[in-house]
Amino acid sequence: MSSHSTKNTIIALPESSSPGEFLNRELTWLQFNWRVLHEALDARTPLLERVRFLAIFTSNLDEYFQKRVGGLKRQIAAGVMTRSIDGLTPREQMDAIRRQVLAMQKLQADCFAQEILPGLAQRGIHLLSWSQLTEQDHELARRYFRDNLFAVLTPLAVDPGHPFPFISNLSTSLGVMLRHPAHAREPLPAGDAVAAAIGDGVLQFARVKVPTMLPQWVRLGAEMRFVRLWELIHHHLQDLFEGMVLDQVAPFRITRNADVERDEEDAEDLLELIEQELRDRRFARAVRLEVLGDDARNQPMTRYLIEQLELEESDVYAMPAELDYTALNAIADLNIAELKHEPWPPVIPPRLRDDEADLFSVIRQGDVLVHHPYESFKASVERFISAAASDKKVIAIKLTLYRTSMDSPFMPQLIRAAESGKQVVALVELKARFDEERNISIAQELEKAGVHVVYGIVGLKTHTKTAMVVRHEAEGMRVYAHIGTGNYNSKTAALYTDLGLFTCRPEITGDLVEMFHYLTGRSLKRDFAHLLIAPINMRKRFVDMIDREIEIARAWQQRGGDLADPQRPLIIAKMNSLEDMAIIRKLYEASNAGVTIKLIVRGFCCLRPGVPGMSQNISVMSVIGRFLEHSRIYYFHNAGQSEVYIGSADWMYRNLYHRVECITPILDPTLRQQCRQILDVMLADQRQAWDMDADGQYTQRQPDPDQAEAQIGTHRRLMEMIRGS
Repeated sequence: MSSHSTKNTIIALPESSSPGEFLNRELTWLQFNWRVLHEALDARTPLLERVRFLAIFTSNLDEYFQKRVGGLKRQIAAGVMTRSIDGLTPREQMDAIRRQVLAMQKLQADCFAQEILPGLAQRGIHLLSWSQLTEQDHELARRYFRDNLFAVLTPLAVDPGHPFPFISNLSTSLGVMLRHPAHAREPLPAGDAVAAAIGDGVLQFARVKVPTMLPQWVRLGAEMRFVRLWELIHHHLQDLFEGMVLDQVAPFRITRNADVERDEEDAEDLLELIEQELRDRRFARAVRLEVLGDDARNQPMTRYLIEQLELEESDVYAMPAELDYTALNAIADLNIAELKHEPWPPVIPPRLRDDEADLFSVIRQGDVLVHHPYESFKASVERFISAAASDKKVIAIKLTLYRTSMDSPFMPQLIRAAESGKQVVALVELKARFDEERNISIAQELEKAGVHVVYGIVGLKTHTKTAMVVRHEAEGMRVYAHIGTGNYNSKTAALYTDLGLFTCRPEITGDLVEMFHYLTGRSLKRDFAHLLIAPINMRKRFVDMIDREIEIARAWQQRGGDLADPQRPLIIAKMNSLEDMAIIRKLYEASNAGVTIKLIVRGFCCLRPGVPGMSQNISVMSVIGRFLEHSRIYYFHNAGQSEVYIGSADWMYRNLYHRVECITPILDPTLRQQCRQILDVMLADQRQAWDMDADGQYTQRQPDPDQAEAQIGTHRRLMEMIRGS
């Protein structure tokens, strides 16, 4: 395998049945995950970071199968024939997904076996199979099994008296075909005969769940020699099934559907509804079976699992090298600095460096824009909530919680504020996918302390990232606000790039007060003056701004359309994903009017750039690297009177219509320039950037080897800029 490839040639996206305006959402998402996988394939990435990206690729794919593939399979089961925006049926999409996934998993396996394992071994990190262990290793493994596993493991056998066991989502299991010694000479049945043999009691199937709470790679002794936990268990199974004959042992992993239907409109208690959904999801239908080994699909064990889990042949994925790459996170966590990115301690923003200064006074002197993880989340956002909780002049605190954690520093601060008599309101989104259980616990904990907990609006997810503080000052009540692009989550703030604005401008805070009334009191306000609030006015405001650029473009064209003209129409938009058909069509209209449109889309993009007569003035790029690009920035040149917006929403139908989102204008000219500088750094990137073509394929830019500056990607460039500020 080459050290890295630059062109996404896994498999071309299928041609649309309509000659079309759009690319397929599901398949363009897989193109995004290919770019994530490329970080592992790329020899320029530090070795343990390559290991991490192998795990991230698998984790992304797990979520994709639960949410997106689960939804497609539900459509197929219901006989839905509705075509996607590019004209594919659910079954056609499933077939294309399988082809892409198999190709990418083969690349992942080759990278792991041919590059990562030898590279780790050269540096004294040995990830070993059982056959590679020494006698001393075997003794250490035996001791580990007796001390840590024997009492924990629970073998569950299937026979006429014991039904097929429940198998939890994404857990690794060992399937065991065993029988009594009296039947030891009988040949192992094949295919469908396995189930009959189990029913007759001649053969037994047993499942042993590999404990998730223990390290999935077990370290043997002081040296860095590791063996897979499931493999260690495998070679001690005779201790669990003493006296029985073990015919076949195979590891497997299943994925269950997380796309569970619910009817919020008829729910009397939203909390109870979400709790029921979590129970339903736990027992939801399996949508994928992963087995280890190229020939595993045709083994008797696999045939039996397909039948018991009610799967199709196409739902089985034979993993060539590793069953679950997410287990490699423990290896990526090894504390070996030279095999990782240089540590980045976030910088305290210049205006916040005096930690003795009154933060509210700082904000009154002018808006503050912070850029995470380059700038400290703790010294800005956490400090804002902490200051509000302890300040005796603060009367009320209101904020939205979409994804956070039980050990979040915000929890004790909100509780302390409520206990001191402040009015504290927390909008907790119970429907944040895969965080529902945690958010329920957070909501209940806050309620116990006297915090007013609101679960949002029926039918809408509260996705906005906003906080407001009401303070009683000499001039009267003043509202301070934080409006951001990322969650109030201290852990992800160290990994995701996000922007946050601190302001006390009445034109912004006045709208924000109204937004919270909309969320908690069901206000029907529809005339927000400055904030873009979904689903109320956001889509219309974005369309209006694009239309304005179209009108400017027409006038510019009449003047001759000089590309050197600083007033030429320009839109730059940075987001996670782009899918909304109405926005895409409006961008096509703008392109045809002469507007230059530069899109920075980290994830999937359904727009087709560079198509003559449709999108010839539109370019799409993606930046993948050390940090997860999560900030949303929208720039409209507006004939030199530029407008810049940041906030929580992508240009996706769900964001514009089915979520409560907040986008704020950046009114300070210096801060607008700061946002433009971030965009310009990304647009100029020659190291981490990928360019998308009209067919949805991506090519990674290649830096000039003779120019040292070109070797520096977006993330390192912004680190250097922040460090020098």
